[in-house]
Amino acid sequence: MAALSSNLLYIAFILYLVATMFFGGAIKSKKSAEKNGSNKFANLAIMITILGFMSQLGFFITRWIAAGHAPVSNLFEFTTFFGMALVGAFIAIYFIYKAPLLGLFTMPVAILIIAYAAMFPRDISPLIPALQSDWLHIHVTTAAIGEAILAISFAAGLIYLLKVVDQTKKSRSTFWLEVVMYGLISTLGFVAVSTAFSLSDYKAGFQYIDKNGQEAKVEYNLPALVGPNEGNLITKDKLEPVVSTPAIINAKKLNTVLWSLGAGLALYWLIRLMMRKRISASLKPYVKNINLDFVDEISYRSVLVGFPVFTLGALIFAMIWAQVAWTRFWGWDPKEVWALITWLFYAAFLHLRLSKGWHGEKSAWLAVIGFVIIMFNLVAVNLVISGLHSYAG
Repeated sequence: MAALSSNLLYIAFILYLVATMFFGGAIKSKKSAEKNGSNKFANLAIMITILGFMSQLGFFITRWIAAGHAPVSNLFEFTTFFGMALVGAFIAIYFIYKAPLLGLFTMPVAILIIAYAAMFPRDISPLIPALQSDWLHIHVTTAAIGEAILAISFAAGLIYLLKVVDQTKKSRSTFWLEVVMYGLISTLGFVAVSTAFSLSDYKAGFQYIDKNGQEAKVEYNLPALVGPNEGNLITKDKLEPVVSTPAIINAKKLNTVLWSLGAGLALYWLIRLMMRKRISASLKPYVKNINLDFVDEISYRSVLVGFPVFTLGALIFAMIWAQVAWTRFWGWDPKEVWALITWLFYAAFLHLRLSKGWHGEKSAWLAVIGFVIIMFNLVAVNLVISGLHSYAG
């Protein structure tokens, strides 16, 4: 069953890649560009996307059967579910707005998220006592679905910015738009370095002092740029870390983040050299025929639907489970704090949109920043900062 599950995820990944190419074909079609609707390429693209979604849903169900619990208990499982929820949200929105361009920008994000997930351990293991609750799949899946719907607003906001930002001159807008592109490419950097060192079977062991003052051991799968608290390298002929980190920081995963950022920077400049211009400038021709009011509405509606779903899953259900598991509704754990920050940000988004008239470019920037906060919570908080949710890493 586990093998079948893995094969279904691989099939879904390939189908998403194919669907993205067809969405690109739909945009290049003159008929599609004029009508801003579907054509034969768009019809094929959405059909392939649905097949991919069904395959990934099959992965989710078969892994649930194999594991005996909802497969959202670690970073691999949660992130693949997040990717699936993003695709599901896109499919629903596509049939409302019939926008192939949204698929061209949403599907690569989903592909990157699933590729990112695939770099984490995929072994099926029993749940630790803290996770043995029905609230696991209630809280986590609802929060992920809310984040996935909010991520659609990012894709729409990015399209809006690519259209309105003047790429012929340097400005703060062009700089920050390139920073967003670099962030997406850093995910590819993570996949690249993880795959390369995995194929080389790189392993470096450290003995260190954990946050409880106890001796512990950890194994690095990437050369150590940063080492654990009071760490000593116990594997011969491996790279010594440049610096050590405090016990509150997960040094191994901070090391992975640093490698990803470095590899992402190298990939970014390689792509820049190949294209001979900014990446956002290279994407601008794809959005030249888009109706700005149209994508602005998609961005706003996505937040309008995603925000209450996220509120329900990430705050209300989370607090109920926290009371059941830890006898308190709130404890200022890093994951809880960033869930609250995310909620407050999107609450501010809606307030500024409805009360202050922040439409258009301002609203698009807010949608992009909101997704950055979501990804920071998924990547940095899960990987680097130790807390009650550290089992997710």
